[in-house]
Formats: sequence, structure tokens, C-alpha cells
Amino acid sequence: MEARMKSPANADVMTAIQGLYKAMHSGGVDPRVLGLVHLRASQINGCSPCVFAGIASAKKHGETDERLHNVVTWRETPFFTEGERAALALTEAATRIQDGAPGVTDEIWDAAATHFDEKQLSAITLNIAMTNFFNRINHTNREQAGKTW
Repeated sequence: MEARMKSPANADVMTAIQGLYKAMHSGGVDPRVLGLVHLRASQINGCSPCVFAGIASAKKHGETDERLHNVVTWRETPFFTEGERAALALTEAATRIQDGAPGVTDEIWDAAATHFDEKQLSAITLNIAMTNFFNRINHTNREQAGKTW
């Protein structure tokens, strides 16, 4: 399968995206947590380029293979902190919003709010939204794994 477009974003779009990423990274969240959130949403959506790029980025921030290989099974493994688990639960609930899904319940939100302040929750929520945004663009354009943006 080949990508449908070579470079789908124009300069204005890229400038806007860079501003959103700057805001997200200024939220005071450990980059490793943001990486886990990005990876989990991308796994759920089956976005191979984002999984590929997310793993490469997470490794640059010191993430281990052991943890990266177990993000998909985070509930059944001992490798994640309670805060990371809360962020991953929030990610799954916000990403899986198909018909009939409960979405982000008060219980999920409250668990995340126990570990992150409002500025951090805003950054995590933006990260989830941006990841889902790129997952959908990549799926539509048939982007292939192997790129690190």
C-alpha cells in the first residue's frame, strides 16, 4: 500500500500544529507520560506511522523496550505507575468514543485528576486529541510506518 499524498500539510497548517505542540509540551507533563499516551491512542486506532514514530520518540526520552512492548497490556503488567495508568485509562476512554461507549467517566477523570493538575490534564487531553487527529489523517492518506516527523 502506498501513501495517497506526499506532503498533505501546508505551511499554515504546520505552523498551527507547532503552536499546539508547544502548548502541550509546556503543560508540565513528563514527556514519557505524553509518549505513552500517544502510543496507546495510536495502537487503538491502528496507526502504524504514529506507533513507529511514537516508539522512536519515547526511546529518545529514555523509555525502555520492556515498557513500550507492554503499553498495549498496561492493565496486566507491573511496569507502570498509578499516574501513568490513570493517563492511559483517560487515553483509552477519550479515544474510544464510538456509538454507545461511555467515554471519559467521572471515575476515570477523577483518577487522572488525583495525579495531574488542571494544566497537566489540559496537556494530556490535547495530546490525546492531537494523536487522534494525526491517526485519522494518516489512515485517510494511507501513510506508512517508517517516518519520524
